[in-house]
Amino acid sequence: MGIVKTKGIIIAENNMGDFDKMVTILTPNGKIACSAKGARRPKSQLMAGTQFLCFGEYMMFKGTNTYTLNSCETIELFYNLRIDLDKLNVVAHITKIIQDVTDENQNTYKILQLYLNTLYVIANTDMDFKFIVSIFKMRLMCLLGFKPILDKCCKCETKQINYFSFKDNGLKCNNCSKQDTGTIAISESTKNALKYICVAPAKKLYSFNISDENKKQLEIIAKLYTNDKLEKEYKI
Repeated sequence: MGIVKTKGIIIAENNMGDFDKMVTILTPNGKIACSAKGARRPKSQLMAGTQFLCFGEYMMFKGTNTYTLNSCETIELFYNLRIDLDKLNVVAHITKIIQDVTDENQNTYKILQLYLNTLYVIANTDMDFKFIVSIFKMRLMCLLGFKPILDKCCKCETKQINYFSFKDNGLKCNNCSKQDTGTIAISESTKNALKYICVAPAKKLYSFNISDENKKQLEIIAKLYTNDKLEKEYKI
């Protein structure tokens, strides 16, 4: 019990009663479900800060089993995302994944960082949406402990690797891939893109480009790999 002050972003909002809200805030230390009393009143100081995708600094009271929002200071509203239906659809897709992989009292600093960086890229660049989502998914898998083996064959450890295996979580050589019907042949550029995504500095994660053909390979790998590791099919 006591006062909690934290930065975070609203990843869900639900109306309660006539003027209240229940919001879910993703913070560096996990998700927090928090009630915001009077947040829907026209002159409420909580109105802006409790909207979906608002990133801000939140002051709340922690009770025995609940949190109640006292005040908030907005840092970024991501307004242009909320008024663009195409961008909002992409954001809803990645937000659903974020909601599924985060919980309360969890170290989510790097996940929050990835989410915010991804939102900025969607909001402020003309990058292909599917390419952004592919990069986001593969990086998220690495943060969750599912980093694929990319420097050698994950079966025989040879360096001649041109196939991605979902069964064994990484690249395989030609010989080992023949024993794994679920492998996908990938180009050298796609292989290098995967390596970059896994190790790139957070702020430079989206600062590269590949051909449309390689983007398609990356999209297939990211989609199937994420669905497999999270045991759920995510559609956009």
